[in-house]
Amino acid sequence: MSTFEITAVDPVCGMQVKLSSGLSTKYEGKTYYFCSESCRAKFEQDPADVLANPAASSCCSGHQPSGNRRQLDPEEAAGAVFTCPMHLEIEQIGPGDCPICGMDLEPKDFDPSAPEDDTQLRDMRRRFWIGFAFAFPLMLLSMGPMIGIPVNSWIGVGVNHWIQWILATPVVFWAGLPLLSRGAASFKTWNLNMFSLIMVGTLAAYLFSLFVLLFPGLIPAAFSEDGQLPVYFEAAAVITTLVLLGQWLELRARAQTGGAIRELMNLKPETAHRLDEQGEQDIPLAEVRRGDRLRLRPGEKVPVDGRVLSGSSRVDESMLTGEPVPLAKQVGDQVTGGTLNQTGTLEIEAEAVGDEMVLSQIVQMVAAAQRSRAPIQRLVDVVASYFVPAVIVCAVLAFLGWAIFGPSPKLAHAFVAAVAVLIIACPCALGLATPMSVMVGVGRGAREGVLVKDAEVLELLEKVDTIVIDKTGTLTLGRPSVTQLMPEAGWTADELLRLAGGVEQFSEHPLAQAIVRHAREQQIAIPEAEDFLSEVGGGVQAEVEQQRVAVGSAQYIAGRVDSVEASELDHAAEKLRSTAASVVFVAIADQYAGLIAIADPIKPSTKASLDLLHHQGKRLVMMTGDAESTARAVAAELGIDEYHAGVSPEQKHDFVRELKAAGRIVAMAGDGINDAPALAAADVGIAMGTGTAVAIESAGVSLIGGDLRGVAAAIQLSRKTMANIRQNLFFAFFYNALGIPLAAGVLYPFTGLLLSPMLAAAAMSFSSVSVIGNALRLRAARLTA
Repeated sequence: MSTFEITAVDPVCGMQVKLSSGLSTKYEGKTYYFCSESCRAKFEQDPADVLANPAASSCCSGHQPSGNRRQLDPEEAAGAVFTCPMHLEIEQIGPGDCPICGMDLEPKDFDPSAPEDDTQLRDMRRRFWIGFAFAFPLMLLSMGPMIGIPVNSWIGVGVNHWIQWILATPVVFWAGLPLLSRGAASFKTWNLNMFSLIMVGTLAAYLFSLFVLLFPGLIPAAFSEDGQLPVYFEAAAVITTLVLLGQWLELRARAQTGGAIRELMNLKPETAHRLDEQGEQDIPLAEVRRGDRLRLRPGEKVPVDGRVLSGSSRVDESMLTGEPVPLAKQVGDQVTGGTLNQTGTLEIEAEAVGDEMVLSQIVQMVAAAQRSRAPIQRLVDVVASYFVPAVIVCAVLAFLGWAIFGPSPKLAHAFVAAVAVLIIACPCALGLATPMSVMVGVGRGAREGVLVKDAEVLELLEKVDTIVIDKTGTLTLGRPSVTQLMPEAGWTADELLRLAGGVEQFSEHPLAQAIVRHAREQQIAIPEAEDFLSEVGGGVQAEVEQQRVAVGSAQYIAGRVDSVEASELDHAAEKLRSTAASVVFVAIADQYAGLIAIADPIKPSTKASLDLLHHQGKRLVMMTGDAESTARAVAAELGIDEYHAGVSPEQKHDFVRELKAAGRIVAMAGDGINDAPALAAADVGIAMGTGTAVAIESAGVSLIGGDLRGVAAAIQLSRKTMANIRQNLFFAFFYNALGIPLAAGVLYPFTGLLLSPMLAAAAMSFSSVSVIGNALRLRAARLTA
């Protein structure tokens, strides 16, 4: 943290508490923090009542706020942590300005259920239009004589100047108050930024003009022009108005990026049909709890994530996956909140509600990524830290140059040049260049089903040259089915399936689920199992009907059965594996009992997706725990450059690290717990959205649709976003590099051209508008071939 300590609000007493205090508890998936044990105890007695009546207790009323806590202001009562989109180390309770760059702080956690707060946007829009209403006639009064309007002849020069002062004062000190406040804060903390230059430039123009107005006799004759002393009220007012325009456009653009997320969340219905002893009841979505039975009629949106208990239908999941074809759903299948039920009636069991839902997790992931900073932004920050002091030095040099060598009136020209340099050099476009592109790019990816965790991942993706891919669930459908049972003598196929199913019912692996599903399809009762043990990448075992049953690879089973070698088991399965089938072996009571062949069809889109990645110049490597023959058959069918079979999770992890050590930029795509170490070790981990929570948590990119086309889309998104950032940086630097010499007056000796402060402000604002407009182009970027 830079200036603030991360804090939260005690829901019992309303005190602000440091998160590092350690006093916390979880309730309905959320973590709450407390200032004391007594507050935590009161919360745990009746959390629903406390949350319904926040800060109603007086348990801490006698405490003096000190150390870890203080009484909150009313506007802070919600306890929201706000952070700067450009400087994530800055956090505080409640809204405010960043002490480093002056930008408005944003809520750290996006709450889609909260009403959209556009207070800042409306305030900045109001300030701009009121500022414009005063600045426009002010500009006519000032510039009128130059364009043939005899203003001074009508009302006189003195009256003209006083009217200009009356019009300029509310613009500078009311409309421009946020700009002045941020500029003052920058000098207080010595974090000089764009608002430093705006404050110095506008106040210099305004105060000089006011001094001329009040004390004309004290102004040297060198400042007069055609016998008249110049005033620059119009420069101060128009500069302020143009900067407010830029701020308004920036806030509106940022609101649009959040609007896309809010639209996604609005896809959830407001009510659900709950089934209980009294029959069917319509209840608010917030009252749905895990385990509730819900009815879903044709044409309705799925209220929560759940599992189909009865019925069959087709569900349109295009809002999440981008796939236009509705998917068939039947008993046992998963449905996702916000998707659209089309043809049939379903009864579902709620499995994830509130913040646990896929949609809620998507929102939080996208919101966090939009706030994150790409490594290239660090370079921008370093440049900006030197840039602002350098501009101030340039302004001083410009003033001295004109004051010493300039034409008469020397001091007037010197003053105009110095103010113009300060204004045109405002690095607002420089500050917007990276975060605007990241915000829009991450939002665009989310619409395509590509969720990027942070900006660093977005920057790395375009550099990836090697993609390591898991087989099961990534290249294949991840829904394998049993194709053959080969029991040993003394066992029947049904017995082999029944006992193996008893063990595998506790495993998340797709092959395990295939065995359990096949047993149920054969109407074989799966027995209870106890003392379940799992060896990641090897196999599983449990006590079933008072017998130790193990299911897993040849090596795993051979290590538990003395009468058979792993090579013998592999030889027995060779023919099955040559057809791309996976084989698991079963041992019962320390005796080899047989094998089960399971085929996992390759996804229809896999071949085209890999061809697209090859076209992008990527080297593809498949790593799988399956046997050599199975891996070889799949690799040959898909045209994969390199494959490794029979690898453990540790070997996947080590291989990824070897590739990185060799200078490769590696992305790893996988979906299972066994892929998590490699996903974490890769430069970029890509988790299939259909995979396990552990895999998704370990990855930097999640593909909601579980389709490898999303990998190509993610790389394309990275390329377009980084190209957009570079274009923005060019706009920002180009305007400054061109504008500062012009404002300083380098062309005056040759052309007689001297840039006025107003034109400098217009050029500065135009650079910001160019950056914002260019970033918003990403919303229409095409990510797939």
